[in-house]
Amino acid sequence: MKVGLFFGSFNPIHIGHLIIANVMQDRTDLDEVWFVVSPQNPFKKRKALLHEFDRLRMVELAIEGNYRFRANDVEFHMPKPSYTIDTLTYLSEKHPQHEFKLIIGGDNLTHFHKWKNSAQILEQYGLYVYPRPGESVTYDHVNVRHVEAPLIDISATFIRKSVEAGKSVTYLLPPLVEDYIKGKKFFV
Repeated sequence: MKVGLFFGSFNPIHIGHLIIANVMQDRTDLDEVWFVVSPQNPFKKRKALLHEFDRLRMVELAIEGNYRFRANDVEFHMPKPSYTIDTLTYLSEKHPQHEFKLIIGGDNLTHFHKWKNSAQILEQYGLYVYPRPGESVTYDHVNVRHVEAPLIDISATFIRKSVEAGKSVTYLLPPLVEDYIKGKKFFV
């Protein structure tokens, strides 16, 4: 089975993430998309993150009922900060029956060469790239597949600030995720 790995903080997961995952699964050769919840992105500040188990739970709520999507907590059990190549290697060893592809936004191509073992990621796994607003970078490589997808400009930062300000986030979040955030009083 061919599995697309969609890494992210998902702080919180929102409709934009789900749209991209759906396009990737529906319009490519991917059989499933796994949402890999990153406990600590090496490029992001830790203090802004909700607890990893809450972020995982929100992913589970967001994808409930979609048998082609899975929430994955593999990085919770790995050394921190998490590096994509280490997770890819671990998953490949644990699930040799699957072929893994990395799903990233086009904006990540600008600094992809700075990722740990980026050449190895490219050669052994490959990238499925979706467009991002303002992105102008293309990467011409046999293992880079640019996938036509809607330009989604929804950010978790915007959602967190909206909740903090008491503004509506309806239609930006799956209803179960919105209920979870309200119930836990996150970002207020």
